[in-house]
Amino acid sequence: MKNKDLAMMSADELWSLHEEVRTILSAKLDAEKQELEHRLARLKGRTEHKLKARRPYPKVRQKYSNPDSPSETWSGRGKQPRWVRAQLVSGKKVDDLLISQMH
Repeated sequence: MKNKDLAMMSADELWSLHEEVRTILSAKLDAEKQELEHRLARLKGRTEHKLKARRPYPKVRQKYSNPDSPSETWSGRGKQPRWVRAQLVSGKKVDDLLISQMH
């Protein structure tokens, strides 16, 4: 419709046209929303299948203990704790920090 046609319409005709457009627009938006939700569900399904469960690793016993604070321990894996580095800088060897030698 052209603007001239709308300008010539009465208020009642314009209101009924407004109601018709609102109804059609609402139906189209609902259909589009359902389609997007369906696509999202399919995408989520694909990504969930690709995730693999991480294999369980056994617990590792602690091998080293801080002589100044025995509650601080280290298994020897991963990054060295600060207390280990401090003990090494002070002249001790890693073998001096072994838990079996402390007891």
